[in-house]
Amino acid sequence: MSEGGGRGLRAVALGGGHGLHATLTALRLLGDLVDDITAVVTVADDGGSSGRLRRELGSLPPGDLRMALCALAAPLTGVDAVAGGSPDDLWVRVVQHRFGGTGALAGHAVGNLVLAGLMDVLGDAVAALAEMGRLLGAHGRVLPMSCDPLTIEAQVTGLDDDQGAVRLIRGQVAVASTPGRVRRVWLRPERPTPCPEAVAAVRDADVVLLGPGSWFTSVLPHLLVPGLGEALTSTTARRVVVLNLAPQPGETAGFSPEQHLDVLSQHAPALRVDAVLADETAVPVPDRLRRAARTMLVADGTVHLAPVAADDPTAPRHDPAALAAALRPVLVRPDRGAAAGAGERRT
Repeated sequence: MSEGGGRGLRAVALGGGHGLHATLTALRLLGDLVDDITAVVTVADDGGSSGRLRRELGSLPPGDLRMALCALAAPLTGVDAVAGGSPDDLWVRVVQHRFGGTGALAGHAVGNLVLAGLMDVLGDAVAALAEMGRLLGAHGRVLPMSCDPLTIEAQVTGLDDDQGAVRLIRGQVAVASTPGRVRRVWLRPERPTPCPEAVAAVRDADVVLLGPGSWFTSVLPHLLVPGLGEALTSTTARRVVVLNLAPQPGETAGFSPEQHLDVLSQHAPALRVDAVLADETAVPVPDRLRRAARTMLVADGTVHLAPVAADDPTAPRHDPAALAAALRPVLVRPDRGAAAGAGERRT
């Protein structure tokens, strides 16, 4: 499938958790433009049900993988609430269901147990994800960024009386929830083996989307996996960075939109992107974002501002339908005949 051949785009979305869920749902809503979707998911989670299964079985943490599968399987009705599974899709609801109580199963998502079981029986994470995708009727595929569970480590300041003192924090949960300021992250093992299918998907894609999501623990790790990071910097795909709606308590507390781009550039200085997409209300000074983006945008790259936030007073999150509308004019190269979307705003 190629952009100029009258067939749909091959899109690859990288991330984890609810941010990736929103991106995948948005891509599905663009079915007239995108007909091949691959999710590449982080595998460093060490908390909750995923962390328990990882420690007990030595398997990949299944939670973010499960979320991505459900995003590709849930009916595209009521997409504002699709993270929990639409009421008319029993299997998605079951896979997302968490056991209550106080026993050994308390807190485990059914889908986490199923995925862990499939990986144990098949001995192949990619095959297990494909099998669960078939069970759910997923419209696309889900791949891990590595077939081995990884650990995130970070340099953090602001945890001592000496605010400049640097401390080492280990583990995704610890990094995501630190009250300090994250300066740099890396992976253990230092040079993990990438998932070959994920590398191939990025290289063969027409469009690659990075973000939104927990910046240091769900977005940046993809760029730190040898092979996958190189594929992201060398692919001929149109690369789009989708920024978060707000700083995340803990790992990016106090970050401006441009600081998100700064740390992305620091961790992957060779990365160049075609577009940066952000919510118009989340960027108080668009000129600052534009200046920060210059270091990583290609020559004709642009910053796009559009309303992509859901009307949710409890927590900032992307609205998949609004995100789809904002992505439409961004995904196709201008020289391939893409029409500018109505109401598109560029800075």
